Amino acid sequence: MPVFSLLRNAVLVGAGLTIAVSVQAASTVHIYNWSDYIGETTLADFQKETGIKPVYDVFDSNETLEGKLLAGHTGYDVVVPSNHFLGKQIKAGAFQKLDKSQLPNYSNLDPVLLKRLEQNDPGNLYAVPYLWGTNGIGYNVDKIKAVLGVDKIDSWSMLFEPENIKKLHKCGVAFLDSADEMMPTVLNYMGLNANSTNEEDYKKATAKLLAVRPYVTYFNSSKYITDLANGDICVAVGFSGDIFQARNRAKEAKKGINIAYAIPKEGGALWFDMLAIPKDSANAKQAHAFINYLLKPEVIAQVSDYVGYANPNPGSDKLMEQSIRTDEAVYPPQEVLDKTYVSVELPPKIQRLMTRSWTTVKSGK
Repeated sequence: MPVFSLLRNAVLVGAGLTIAVSVQAASTVHIYNWSDYIGETTLADFQKETGIKPVYDVFDSNETLEGKLLAGHTGYDVVVPSNHFLGKQIKAGAFQKLDKSQLPNYSNLDPVLLKRLEQNDPGNLYAVPYLWGTNGIGYNVDKIKAVLGVDKIDSWSMLFEPENIKKLHKCGVAFLDSADEMMPTVLNYMGLNANSTNEEDYKKATAKLLAVRPYVTYFNSSKYITDLANGDICVAVGFSGDIFQARNRAKEAKKGINIAYAIPKEGGALWFDMLAIPKDSANAKQAHAFINYLLKPEVIAQVSDYVGYANPNPGSDKLMEQSIRTDEAVYPPQEVLDKTYVSVELPPKIQRLMTRSWTTVKSGK
């Protein structure tokens, strides 16, 4: 779930790669991916190896992708939905079943992660994992110590209990602007099912969020990266790779800003971005070839190194930059992963309730 990067898109364009949708051809594969979510030379290397030209386009939200998928005329051959949107899209007939005989590198994937993904795609019939990450708390180490007197944040109570977050308000607090991310986080913190279908649970979560709403500086799903890096805020609920980027930007700026990331002890979201073939794809063979290429350990290792997100291919471990592979912000240890949850598709009635509740939280009324 990365955010938009004009610079890296410009690099891709400068490399002669088309970021647009063009006329379908047997030697092309049309890819629709998250912004800033591919290796620096991945597309060029794929074309050189296979002779298939990648035609590349980008989006910045699951809702944008889903709108195209459910309309039924995407014009794409490979898309990258997040796992918790996948189930509804499968039920809507948005994808072709994968032909695993065309994916010999499928065996490289971590079977434990594949098992977890059966919550969204029973039998792993329609999609394979591309990259994955977690949701947690990014924070300015020095400012947190000055305000709270602690060296690290290890609990959601720092943000979801008024007596704690009111102290942090003076140095800036950002929440993700997403009901699908924030409501399950609060439910999980309260000891409730993160994928609850009980309306009463959402009332409790809404009340919990309303109690801390006065101390939230803003709701945004990307602005916090720059603000953390610059020291404009001191804490944010965010995506692991985004906090990784904020930390690196702060280091590069050499202004003495130290950013850390934590998955609190109560746990947090574990999510996957998936590779799938839309129902209307006219180039299924080329789509399988591209997916199979990304399943190569040496290929996905370079992708993870470039974007700062973990991948589901154990064979890539020794091929990655070890500073990234051993970074617990990117690859949390198993005991931390054991406390995470994977979001699933919710009944429409509950989804609408969650969306309305989030609107109430943001308005503070």
